[in-house]
Amino acid sequence: MNVLIKTATIIDPLSKFHNEICDVLIEKGKITKIATSIDNTNNYKTIGLDNLHLSQGWFDSSVCFGEPGFEDRETIENGLKTAAKSGFTTVALQANTYPVIDTNANVAFVLSKAQNHAVKLLPIGALTKNSESVDLAELFDMKNAGAVAFSDYKKPISNPNLLKIALQYASNFDGLVCSFPLETKISGKGIVNEEFNSTSLGLKGSPNLAEALQVTRDLFLLEYAGGKLHIPTISTAESVALIRAAKSKKLDVTCSVAIHNLCLTDDVLVEFDTNYKVNPPLRIQKDIDALIEGLKDGTIDMVTSDHNPKTIEDKKVEFDHAAFGTIGLESAFGALNTVVSTKKAIQLLTKGKTRFGQETSSINEGEMANITLFNPTGTYAFAESDIVSKSKNSAFLGQALKGKAYGIIANNKIVL
Repeated sequence: MNVLIKTATIIDPLSKFHNEICDVLIEKGKITKIATSIDNTNNYKTIGLDNLHLSQGWFDSSVCFGEPGFEDRETIENGLKTAAKSGFTTVALQANTYPVIDTNANVAFVLSKAQNHAVKLLPIGALTKNSESVDLAELFDMKNAGAVAFSDYKKPISNPNLLKIALQYASNFDGLVCSFPLETKISGKGIVNEEFNSTSLGLKGSPNLAEALQVTRDLFLLEYAGGKLHIPTISTAESVALIRAAKSKKLDVTCSVAIHNLCLTDDVLVEFDTNYKVNPPLRIQKDIDALIEGLKDGTIDMVTSDHNPKTIEDKKVEFDHAAFGTIGLESAFGALNTVVSTKKAIQLLTKGKTRFGQETSSINEGEMANITLFNPTGTYAFAESDIVSKSKNSAFLGQALKGKAYGIIANNKIVL
């Protein structure tokens, strides 16, 4: 793959061309020249796009594709195509398939389906067998097969001793354990944030306490057992404060936040649109302010689209009976770009890979191209025509977004 990128602003603090407008020559997948102007003497394919910006390839630490078992929601092939067109060069795939990804054979299957794509797929193995929170899954075997972390997607580990053992066992091979922050005995049958809106709308609420208690428990277990812990998709001010304190004690903990939890409050629930039914639920502005502050001071390590396709049968039902989840890859950059600066958005979208065992690339001569192409300006209303996913359950439909991804150059391939 040979291509010449013309007149692009490079946003990459690791590049000596950071903040400069340059031409970039890529030959056989490698960046061979970066300069103010490069002549296309070899008649390579030329890319010239409006207000073109380049950054390191974006990373998403939590996506669901459905395959195997739920191909009606999404396939791996179309999911990777969606990720590429949304600007992501690497995605971590959750284990909530059928069967659950809880063996080395299951890990090998999804990796085989992802071969020869521009986007790199990182499998996350289930932490417990069949994600039932009873017995640990084959963690070491899955790690050897290519799993980068272990998580029971959206299912909290109810038995604290099981999480303690998981942390101790995985530390023998530098395994990353993920624990979803929800105490189900407190949340009960809650489906939205417990606040004024849940009461006025007659919807069962789940309080901030349900998340904070679980985060507190997991941090105590980490301090006792050691190991590496990742807490995905926190959503409350209390969680930010707890994790900030844990990091000050030098505990090996990271966390993420879903982009929709940064952009939307539970005020949108007045529409009873089931696309807003997500887990953790949309909170209030006080929580969003704390989450953004956590991003700015480094307490929160990464953002995620938490891309979770659901079929129309899962969503076109009463709010109480609808499935949790929203797609988010296509809207990720445009939504994040509305709440933080573009440079901060790029920083957040390129962070986190090292936590999942991946090397960081840069836009410099001699490096293999792992690049996202995007336009950071322009406001538009996100519409169904912007969706590449098979499922259309987006919480951002009709929302004003800023900026769009053009595509990626990675793995010696171009997707625009």
